[in-house]
Amino acid sequence: MSRPLRIEFANAVYHITSRGNARENIFNGDRDRHIFLSILEEAVEMYSWICYAYCLMNNHYHLLIETPKPNLSRGMRQLNGVYAQRFNYRNGSVGHVFQSRFKAILVDKDRYLFELCRYIVLNPVRAGMVFSPEEWKWSSYRATLGMEKRPKFLNTDWILSLFSEDIEKARERYINFVLDGVVEESPWKDLKGRIFLGSKNFVNKQKQRFNSKEITKEISKAERFAGRPELSVIFDKIKTKTFRNERILQAYNIHGYSLKEIGDHLDIHYSTVSKVIKKTKEEKKSKNSKIKT
Repeated sequence: MSRPLRIEFANAVYHITSRGNARENIFNGDRDRHIFLSILEEAVEMYSWICYAYCLMNNHYHLLIETPKPNLSRGMRQLNGVYAQRFNYRNGSVGHVFQSRFKAILVDKDRYLFELCRYIVLNPVRAGMVFSPEEWKWSSYRATLGMEKRPKFLNTDWILSLFSEDIEKARERYINFVLDGVVEESPWKDLKGRIFLGSKNFVNKQKQRFNSKEITKEISKAERFAGRPELSVIFDKIKTKTFRNERILQAYNIHGYSLKEIGDHLDIHYSTVSKVIKKTKEEKKSKNSKIKT
């Protein structure tokens, strides 16, 4: 697998999915799922992760992980790499088991961790595989309710403590919370740039981690400029040509819009946009030089 580029820092929370290569199954039976969970337990212990929820489907899985240390990529190489080796050995196959890159969405813990714990265990219900989440034995739902032994790697204390100090009341309220999610709107409506799930302040804080030239070069434009304002907002209430030119420079330099995108919005040719940017930069540079002298 190619090395996935990720934003990694202490105490980051991620919603992780990994899918089968060419949409093929990654689990051919219960034995495969047991093997995967044992490798997940090893990874959680080895990398000091906190696992809040999980769900194993047929051709993909979901994890909700907090990383006290910035080691997501190393842990995922361990998890997917070891499982792929064992899967191929058991099934007498060769080649890739997973798509080359796992998907990791950086989550605002204060606003969305709670909601994602519900979303993850409802996946089999939404897929029409079962009628209720308790029927699917390959998620964290049953263990959270005490219906079966809790895996060592699964942290259920956090989510249950949000409902009640009394364990039975907490579990009863957890059931209602999860079932209410069947008709609730998906949390992914608030996803920004395909990598952030959080408020504007959260996104802006995380964007500061993209300053490295290496990261900026490799990460997609949509991810680098997640949460940026629309061009209609940037160019709202433009009264003078000078003000417009300032906003053109801002849209290009700060918010990452292309010359063509800006030109199409303002109904001018992209070459004109380029000239405006060059001229405005020179004017600002000249103005700053005069101030210093």
